Amino acid sequence: MTTEEVARVSRIRALEMVHRAQAAHIGSSLSCIDLLSVLYSRLDPLKTLRDQSEVILISKGHAAAGVYAVMSAVGLLSDEVLKTFCRDGGVLSGHVTAGDYVEFSTGSLGHALPYGLGRALAIKKRQGAQRVHVLLSDGECDEGSNWEAALIASHLELNNLKVLVDRNFLQSLDSTEETIRLEPLADKWRAFGWSVSNFDGHNHADIQHFLNTSFPGPAIGIAKTTKGFGVSFMENSVMWHYKSPNLSELQRALKELEHNA
Repeated sequence: MTTEEVARVSRIRALEMVHRAQAAHIGSSLSCIDLLSVLYSRLDPLKTLRDQSEVILISKGHAAAGVYAVMSAVGLLSDEVLKTFCRDGGVLSGHVTAGDYVEFSTGSLGHALPYGLGRALAIKKRQGAQRVHVLLSDGECDEGSNWEAALIASHLELNNLKVLVDRNFLQSLDSTEETIRLEPLADKWRAFGWSVSNFDGHNHADIQHFLNTSFPGPAIGIAKTTKGFGVSFMENSVMWHYKSPNLSELQRALKELEHNA
């Protein structure tokens, strides 16, 4: 499958998962599924985490439905395992949890970038070739731990570390700018010594270009996205941060995705 097809299939699976489990965060999952589809398509399902050329860390752990749906679409998770999402006794919880293809559990925000900094530094010290990619939510940029990690990463010139920010401008109950103003976000990261790229977070060619470009130190891609992307009545709506679709809403959403295929 192309990465675009991975994304379309993953949106369908994520919607079905949160409906079945009556789980939250479908809007957050839909906004970053294109980013996830490009990232996880770079992994080899026949290799272990240790043997991959990429380390993928999902700091916005609440987008678990999107993460697991993409992993399933690219062959990293079986359909049977996917059905355990948010079920008692299942192996897939409502926030990203460490397992065969998830290295680091996240739920509380602001944790994966500091961890990713350590991973990137360790890889450098042993002269390894792995590259570390961290997916952040934009609201997560409120967390001081991310800025501490940003300072250290630029000081150490970690050119094997890249961050993708899912810049959908919404968090929890309001816009990011009403909650804690982030703009000018790109200038802030530049001031911390990072190379900054701005691009469309739903354009797979743009995402690939950022991931394939070499930078002299750590780099961040601020990917402009739409929360709830792909489902018209979920787009740019804070409500879908917590609400799960009922049967009629699920059917309407799936119809839209099939129509736009």
